[in-house]
Amino acid sequence: MLKKALMVAALGIATTSAFAVDVERVEKSIPLKDGSTVYIFKDGKMGMEDKLGRAVRMKQGEVMETKDGQKIMMHGDEVMRLDSVLHKDHRN
Repeated sequence: MLKKALMVAALGIATTSAFAVDVERVEKSIPLKDGSTVYIFKDGKMGMEDKLGRAVRMKQGEVMETKDGQKIMMHGDEVMRLDSVLHKDHRN
């Protein structure tokens, strides 16, 4: 029983530290015309947050329009990675 408890605690610490690393890997965020936001990670992959604050799926290569009228193309679909960034303060 003690071994199981220690294993669960160790996994929890490893998961928490993985979330902290992703927050530091966000290079910039770009607001889009429709109210959503695209996050670009330092490795060039992207994740999208809708206007309600949820990480959402995007198709690879889909073109999006920024608030200032520029067009950008989606590279990667980092939904889970972005979700961990968006909710880093809400998880134990």
